[in-house]
Amino acid sequence: MVEHDALSVTREAYDDAASTYAQLFRDSLRDSPLDRAILGAFAEVVRASGDGQVADLGCGPGHITAYLDELGLAAFGVDASPAMIKLAREAYPGLRFDVGSMTALNIADGVLGGVLSRWSVIHTPPRELPVILAEFHRVLAPGGHLLIGFSASEDPDHPTQVFDHAVAPAYRWWPDHLAALLRTSGLAEVARMVREPQPTDRRQFQEIHLLARKG
Repeated sequence: MVEHDALSVTREAYDDAASTYAQLFRDSLRDSPLDRAILGAFAEVVRASGDGQVADLGCGPGHITAYLDELGLAAFGVDASPAMIKLAREAYPGLRFDVGSMTALNIADGVLGGVLSRWSVIHTPPRELPVILAEFHRVLAPGGHLLIGFSASEDPDHPTQVFDHAVAPAYRWWPDHLAALLRTSGLAEVARMVREPQPTDRRQFQEIHLLARKG
């Protein structure tokens, strides 16, 4: 499967799963204090750095975009799945949601105070990830912050590993490797949160959040 095919496959898969996905994750933050904490920290550093707009890239049905709005950020969502964007607009009519691809964002250079990417890069083939990280850097203002979440591989000798995702083909990333890719793209790591798998988790993977800053 080539990179362009990967985007089509992912879009179609999420279009098909959109309603089920929205129902499953609509209240996901309610029982996730660590996720709320890292999103709260992200909101604080964005406000401290100039309080620009924030793009939730790979926003799905919009529940995280809405939470960022509750935290006082000027947030909008972007997703490759038209079905997801339709659900987001219906659920949160006061917020902006756009169909778009992370490889070529319809956002001007240097205008965002923050970019959120929660598990939206996991479907990206490894060779294409630097293109997406370069887009994140392009749209961020100097001093803007990126918060990126992903599932971790456990073997530094294999910086990416395929895993069985319920919706579309997906990859796990060795955290130090992804942090190095961020540095190469001009985004310096500020902090990271590592969540260990819990007994009730379907997949026994570490979950990583990396907070990075554009110089």
